[in-house]
Amino acid sequence: MEERTGIVTIKGNPLTLVGKELKVGEPAPDFVVLDHNLSPIQFSSFRGKRCILTSVPSLDTPVCDMETRRFNEEAGRLGSDVVILTISMDLPFAQKRWCAASGVDKVLTLSDHRDASFGTSYGVLIKELRLLARAVFLVDPQGTTRYIQIVKEVTSEPDYEAVLNALKQLT
Repeated sequence: MEERTGIVTIKGNPLTLVGKELKVGEPAPDFVVLDHNLSPIQFSSFRGKRCILTSVPSLDTPVCDMETRRFNEEAGRLGSDVVILTISMDLPFAQKRWCAASGVDKVLTLSDHRDASFGTSYGVLIKELRLLARAVFLVDPQGTTRYIQIVKEVTSEPDYEAVLNALKQLT
């Protein structure tokens, strides 16, 4: 499996990403993750929608919490043709508990803990921690990757405005 260094850091320390680097214009890879009830969810089932895929290290950390709450707020304004999936290595039970406690109900939180299917397909699995790097991918209704933002410092938030502006360009 391909490994890449120098892309992300945590508190300035370099980390290794596992998986092939995805590029804008390429087909978005399919993957399978688990929902809160341990049911498999296949990404291809969202074909026909504009998809915002966010990957976070853990919902139980302050930056991931802020980011997911922010995307949940935005989701209410984006329309029914947009789906936001937040993917982490957290166990589905922890995600369900976090969503209930945080009032997050518009973002679909999904777990990649079983196979790291998303992490390796999108090249954001952190080898040293077996967590996902902080990243945002936009996928158009035809299943093509249209925008990628891999956040250099894992403890920083993504550029929300850049994501939302790129989303407006998708039809």
